[in-house]
Amino acid sequence: MFAGYGPMPGSVDELMGSDGQPRPDFQRLLQTLGMRTPDEFARIQALAERALLNQGVTFSVYADQRGTERIFPFCLIPRVVSASDWSHMERGLEQRIRALGLFLDDVYGPQRLFTERPELRELILNTPLYLPQLRGIRPAGGVRIHIAGIDLIRDGRGTYQVLEDNLRTPSGVSYVMENRILSKRVLPEVLELARVRRVDHYPARLAETLRAVSPEDPETSSVVVLTPGPYNSAYFEHSFLARTMGVPLVHGEDLFVEDDRVFVRTTRGPRRVHVIYRRIDDAFLDPEAFRPDSMLGVRGLLRAWAAGNVTLANAPGNGVADDKAAYAFVPDFIRYYLNEQPILEQVPTYVCAREDDKRYVLEHLQELVVKTVDEAGGYGMLMGPQSTKEEREDFRQRILAHPRRYIAQPRIELSTCPTWDSASRQVVARRVDLRPYILTGPQGPWVLPGGLSRVALRAGSYVVNSSQGGGSKDTWVQKEAV
Repeated sequence: MFAGYGPMPGSVDELMGSDGQPRPDFQRLLQTLGMRTPDEFARIQALAERALLNQGVTFSVYADQRGTERIFPFCLIPRVVSASDWSHMERGLEQRIRALGLFLDDVYGPQRLFTERPELRELILNTPLYLPQLRGIRPAGGVRIHIAGIDLIRDGRGTYQVLEDNLRTPSGVSYVMENRILSKRVLPEVLELARVRRVDHYPARLAETLRAVSPEDPETSSVVVLTPGPYNSAYFEHSFLARTMGVPLVHGEDLFVEDDRVFVRTTRGPRRVHVIYRRIDDAFLDPEAFRPDSMLGVRGLLRAWAAGNVTLANAPGNGVADDKAAYAFVPDFIRYYLNEQPILEQVPTYVCAREDDKRYVLEHLQELVVKTVDEAGGYGMLMGPQSTKEEREDFRQRILAHPRRYIAQPRIELSTCPTWDSASRQVVARRVDLRPYILTGPQGPWVLPGGLSRVALRAGSYVVNSSQGGGSKDTWVQKEAV
């Protein structure tokens, strides 16, 4: 099946060496997988896609005015991570989350960082993602980033780098588990041969983490998942996680606040809620505290949270830490708050709010990737090397008008992975990234051994987001050798 496969020039391939031969760690796995003919693989790939359709594993496309529901494209050829590579990533992710948590505590507390680095005060606080009304509030359980999704890429040297931090309502973990279910169903012998670490315990770990940060006894605490509803792009995930955790999925109208405590309406009368895994953006969370026109949130919810009577996961205000301008300084946060050197590298970043950086970006638009600091999903982005003169001029004017809203980075040559192309019925090289998920409770962070490997299904594309035509792969983290 892999006959004729070749990695992209200039890219590191996740499974193959530059000579087109399997990497030593993955040789037996790929030999077993490659024994299938293209016809056989096309058949099992079609079975997997039909299973996704039957199970309703979909997402909504916001850019489509019709609100199209699509199956999340899935490639059965896995992305495999060696035990040694994973150990390095795991330590780096735990370090990063600890530092970002301390940064948020500081920004919404004493703001010691700005005494030592006064030049960062305006940059960090001059964003709508910083919510000054939250300053002085300490969340119940002492944790702000309960669930994180950190986007990683692998550059042309084979080095893992952090591309982006997602600390508000990161999505995608349900696809990690659904992808594994499909792998078990159609590739059981290959999965066994690869000695892959499990991911199906994530819902239990998530429920345990949420109860551990309850303001009252974890054993008797009530947890709910708060969703904006079925028109949200990640609604499948909201319902999946509520079901697999065994907790209620609720809408804002199902909850109410009385005496600064939160209750859920049930057929047996009101019941106290202690922990809310909320999948609603800050602005819509509480019409009393934020947007008064919100129909999605719960009036008085922020008061209940500030009083320490309910835990919100993730905590409001986290956006100030995953703002793409703040991203540029995370290595500094690690050194300042932990007195450690960063374990994971990250992509060099030009912050247009700084005059020298802005000048460089404007002079090199055709070479850089420009991003809006508060958008995600591949939106609000200029791919300089692939852009037109008109697109570059449009972004030039945007940056000049609102420099704080933009950062820029060199385009990194992403790693590739063998990917099934249904149209040509052959295996081709496509670029990938990786979003591991980290849960943090009072005892510290825990990293799910795997994550969402997103793949750019279009030939030549660097954009892996599902909303922009990307798909996903099952991520197989190998166990340590016995």
